Amino acid sequence: MQLPWPRTLEEFNQYGKGYLFGYLDMVFTKVEEDEVIAQIPLEQHHFGWHGTLHAGTLFALADSCAGYGCVKSLPQGASGFTTIETKNNFLAMTNSDVIRCVATPVHKGRTTQVWDAVVSCPEEGKELCYYRCTQLILWPVSYTHLTLPTNREV
Repeated sequence: MQLPWPRTLEEFNQYGKGYLFGYLDMVFTKVEEDEVIAQIPLEQHHFGWHGTLHAGTLFALADSCAGYGCVKSLPQGASGFTTIETKNNFLAMTNSDVIRCVATPVHKGRTTQVWDAVVSCPEEGKELCYYRCTQLILWPVSYTHLTLPTNREV
């Protein structure tokens, strides 16, 4: 099933219901082409059995913010994107009530986008995770800008 791309903040928040975004209780407060901001009110299911915030929670929030930013800034005619690389640096953990993420684009080209995200704990004033990803922009066959060689040119 192909859902239409969300365009408004309300649509982005609705879009996540029933998917990972909703299960992790992500709340997006800004989704624009140049910045995405979201937060997660932390509950037991965001932590590991040892009582420490699960690194996957940090990754999921950062990756979702970057993905929503990519969706919001897809070039006209693009059919979607896929993540082709991610890098995380986990700096600290928290047991506070809320984590927050701010994602911004580093590069927005016709074939790729690169996004950085910082996950932080506003209550403690500390950064928890640095994240960077590269997104490959997908195009319908009719938009392909590559010219394939014919048998005579090979």
